Amino acid sequence: MEKVILQQVEIIPRFELLKTVPGIGDVLAEAIMLETGDIKRFKSPGNFASYCRCVESKRMSNGKKKGQNNKRNGNKYLAWAFIEAANFCIRYCPQANQFYKRKTKQTNLIVARKALAHKLARACYWMMKRGEPFDVQRTFS
Repeated sequence: MEKVILQQVEIIPRFELLKTVPGIGDVLAEAIMLETGDIKRFKSPGNFASYCRCVESKRMSNGKKKGQNNKRNGNKYLAWAFIEAANFCIRYCPQANQFYKRKTKQTNLIVARKALAHKLARACYWMMKRGEPFDVQRTFS
């Protein structure tokens, strides 16, 4: 199935850039590339991470919870892709694994994994925006 998809999809330079991230292979790179579209439509990496459902949706005022925003805003396929990338990144990147272990000491496993997905989403935004490959030092320092 992957071979057929690779034959159908027009490979652009962003595809190869996304594959430089540890944990992102052909399928995840395709999903991120196709679901993102033109990266210029996002004003900042925070907007991109929000569209990828990698940030919490809640309203706070004066330190008090005032309600919840729509949790279903954004792209569910990008949310899936970055969580999968985080799962694989924990296995194959020692710096990501160290970041994940540090976060699990502060909070639960799901929130720590989501924090890693958020970091990867921000890194992918800058990679696609600047056309540079993944830099582990820049992401996890």
